[in-house]
Amino acid sequence: MTPGATAEQIRDVNTRYHDGAAAGYDAKWGIDFGEIGQGQVLGKLGKLLRGDLGPFGDALEIGAGTGYFSLNLVRAGIVTHATCTDISPGMLATLQTNADRLGLEVAAVACDAEALPFEDASFDLVFGHAVLHHLPNLDRAFSEFRRVLKPGGAVAFAGEPSRYGDRIASYPKRAANRMAPAWRALMRARPAVEGHSDGGAENHQLESQVDVHAFTPQDLSRHAKAAGFEEVRVRGEELLANWFGWTNRGLEATADPDTVPMAWRQYAYHGYIALQRVDRALLEPRLPPAIFYNLMIAARSPC
Repeated sequence: MTPGATAEQIRDVNTRYHDGAAAGYDAKWGIDFGEIGQGQVLGKLGKLLRGDLGPFGDALEIGAGTGYFSLNLVRAGIVTHATCTDISPGMLATLQTNADRLGLEVAAVACDAEALPFEDASFDLVFGHAVLHHLPNLDRAFSEFRRVLKPGGAVAFAGEPSRYGDRIASYPKRAANRMAPAWRALMRARPAVEGHSDGGAENHQLESQVDVHAFTPQDLSRHAKAAGFEEVRVRGEELLANWFGWTNRGLEATADPDTVPMAWRQYAYHGYIALQRVDRALLEPRLPPAIFYNLMIAARSPC
């Protein structure tokens, strides 16, 4: 985001970018609503809540996008009633299409996370994935999360970029950019049209402006505690898997997706899953959260 941008400018660019990117979002990020997607979502929520997977009667997702978390949690029986919010009407339209295709009933509400249109103590769980770093005023947002949570309810957010991990991830991204021409020649893949996965070249230019924050663990913890949350926990997620994933994603982003061989896609997917397991079993329990690419935060509303 441009330094000095106002909160209203931040909200506006996020709305415009995500509206334009909504149609191709699931394909760009490999979002899945089957066994694979459920496994990923339940794995993240399980880590956040220390294995407590509900079920939760009323759950609110912040920045629901196209429904990756909410729809997978409803399908798995972890959430009974999901309210899906996003500042982007375009994203929510795609979410509703996905829900209809899957035969799921959810409530989709376009709103600002810093001014939620819900009564106090309405939800058992407030959660989100890769959304906090888009929000201009995190203190106000966390205060809203606590307000709409029932006493003893849980808040859980995953996929937030860490300040140090984001710097580390820049190395595989730059390496992928340098290797891309040779990789496309080896794969016999055609170059991508600029913005092909983001709703066109003009909308693609907005992508670099939508991220507002990269966090330290202390940053996230401070915002939650200032809102009055208890049992605040921050942990890191994915180190090797993200280095591997960002390298491959950087390469793939330069190619027409229809010309990338299936053998490559299988290699990239299975390699990522294997390294994710290594991260989960060996690195995440032992290394400080700050060095991981992603941070996760969970807390409880006071009873």
